Amino acid sequence: MRHHTTQSRVVRAGKPHTARAVVVAAALVRAGRVLAQQRAYPLELAGRWELPGGRVEPGESAREALLRECREELAVEIVAGEQLGPDVPLPGGHVLRVHVARLAQPMATPVPVEHAALRWVDVTNLAELDWLDADRAILPDLEVLLRAQRCGAAGDTGAAE
Repeated sequence: MRHHTTQSRVVRAGKPHTARAVVVAAALVRAGRVLAQQRAYPLELAGRWELPGGRVEPGESAREALLRECREELAVEIVAGEQLGPDVPLPGGHVLRVHVARLAQPMATPVPVEHAALRWVDVTNLAELDWLDADRAILPDLEVLLRAQRCGAAGDTGAAE
């Protein structure tokens, strides 16, 4: 019986590494600026800023989740590109994975469906916002992306066509 219990513990100990929940976010870039959204709730997070996104649901890819979340939160279609920076650890063994993205229709206007406000932020104003901790961790990578856009090819976000 002890031997069986030991084997069960080994199996359970391995599960967190394979079953980590992924939260995706879009570094939605247009004209050298990234879209930030201000939380309306829960109360302890209200007023803080984050990138659009949310949890990947069972049976959904990270890209599918990102498209769905932007549709739900911003009422716009996006084109998701490459991952920006490393995965950011979140409480409970979850990870935040940020992808560079662009609006599918360049002239589309995102609306704050579930948030208090939206704001397009350039590289010089990134640090001024009260970002959620997980989003703050990706700011150095976001700065590099925005600076490269400012110096390089205009309109190229790294998002897949």
